[in-house]
Amino acid sequence: MEQGSEENMESSWTLLSWMASGVMVFGGAVPYVPQYQEIQRTSNAEGFSTRVCLVLLIANILRIFFWIGKQFELPLLLQSVVMILTMLAMLHLCCSIQSSNRVSTKQHHITAVDESDRAPRPSITQSILGSDKPVTGT
Repeated sequence: MEQGSEENMESSWTLLSWMASGVMVFGGAVPYVPQYQEIQRTSNAEGFSTRVCLVLLIANILRIFFWIGKQFELPLLLQSVVMILTMLAMLHLCCSIQSSNRVSTKQHHITAVDESDRAPRPSITQSILGSDKPVTGT
């Protein structure tokens, strides 16, 4: 009976270890999912710092280079790969949103000229005669 309980306990620890590794690998990327969805929904990336993305990209790339020299736990390596992919996806979204906003802003300025925005033009009679009254026949 004791043998079965030891095997059960060992399989529980193995399962717990796998779950902890999964949380470690994907835990850093999960908070970016709602932020990605919000930026995509609103087409506004103003609150997102691309500099933070740059710092995280550099840190995770350096971690991978370090792993090549001295190997450490595989979940930490996988975490770096997942974070690099996450940061690249966030940067891609932000750049595409910003470029589409720039294009739409430029188009907005071009098409914003409307006849109602202009001052009324004087008629020919007003220009020639210099008066506001229309010319009547004599």
